[in-house]
Amino acid sequence: MLAPVPHLTTAQTGPLLRLEQPLLERTADIEAWFRAQWRATPAPFYASVDLRNAGYKLAPVDTNLFPAGFNNLNPAFEALCVQALQQAIERVCPTAKGLLVVPENHTRNLFYLENVAALQNLIRKAGYRTRIGSLLPNLTQPQTLRLDSGRTLVLEPLKRENDRVSVDGFTPCAVLLNNDLSGGVPEILKGLKQDVLPPLALGWHQRLKSQHFALYREVAGEFGALLNIDPWLVDPLFRNCGRINFLKREGEECLASNVQLLLDDLRAKYRDYGIQDEPFAIVKADAGTYGMGVMTVKHADDVRHLGRDARKKMAATKEGRDVTGAIIQEGVYTYETWGPDRATAEPVVYTIDHHVVGGFYRVHGSRSNQENLNAPGAYFQRLAFATHCHHPDPACGPDEQPNRFYAYGVVARLALLAAAREIAASEKK
Repeated sequence: MLAPVPHLTTAQTGPLLRLEQPLLERTADIEAWFRAQWRATPAPFYASVDLRNAGYKLAPVDTNLFPAGFNNLNPAFEALCVQALQQAIERVCPTAKGLLVVPENHTRNLFYLENVAALQNLIRKAGYRTRIGSLLPNLTQPQTLRLDSGRTLVLEPLKRENDRVSVDGFTPCAVLLNNDLSGGVPEILKGLKQDVLPPLALGWHQRLKSQHFALYREVAGEFGALLNIDPWLVDPLFRNCGRINFLKREGEECLASNVQLLLDDLRAKYRDYGIQDEPFAIVKADAGTYGMGVMTVKHADDVRHLGRDARKKMAATKEGRDVTGAIIQEGVYTYETWGPDRATAEPVVYTIDHHVVGGFYRVHGSRSNQENLNAPGAYFQRLAFATHCHHPDPACGPDEQPNRFYAYGVVARLALLAAAREIAASEKK
């Protein structure tokens, strides 16, 4: 039985077909282009990409290199996920027999722990030993956690000897981070001889969204030239302010002026395509995740007139890290809704190596189609991408299930390619 697809409410069928029809007609060219890109720039070990489907455009709005939602993926794609893991691990460490996973310190977040358990289970099914090396400061003995799913997770204290880390009796050739390093790189992980995946430089202590989307702009331009389409159909416009302090209102005018410039650019694009929607922008911390430090604005004055509570929310992200820079990103409407209540929905696509291995819909019943859905109250609906994400069906319309999944997979892989170029650039420094 095919997994359900959310209802797409949009009258913009012309622009929708302008984007999706070339994807279906040029599948062979697209896949050949991707193969050439992966030969030149290997993909990240894994990633997740948040997409927004406005009908007239389909674009990524965030790319996470430390994905934490493997428990939300549909079991239907497990075999594909296992195969992709085998390929990814073999590429990094051909002689590997095991992998050491270093997670976040979220021992009270049961959903996150289910993610770690699901990831460990997939690695084991790929034929590799795997243990969980925890960075919890007070952990001195293995800690066994029994999860609601029935799985058991064993956290062991991470140890270091010379230039290698291990847990008791287990020292693999590679370390897999499921920790985004928002608080910086722990001393125990610095200068290791083992391969660390993804590279430490890609943690949120150093990575910037503006750098990622600058590289994505290049990728979208190349892809647009390949298909002879406007890259804007897959690329969210953005601007950024390098120094800002929301609490002290430093950099506020820079932020407001860039909001105005971005909205002016969007109004011009909307006129070109006959789009009747009101343009909006998303202001978010240039570094960080978990949906923190994000707000929707429709006018430059929305920035100038922020109340103290709103500025306080924008001033810090995960682990209390101060926001010192902001990205002003084109607001992409989502016209996808889920269920009889028409809750707002957006697709999230997961990749391992260069393979799309699954995804889910993030759904929020109390947020509008102009707001960030990665917020308390969100829930997830699993989707079985595995069968259809690489194989569109010419007998179906562009917006029917196999073909919409294919479009998701294409745009997610464009974001993945931008992340691959991020990694390559970081390794040259």
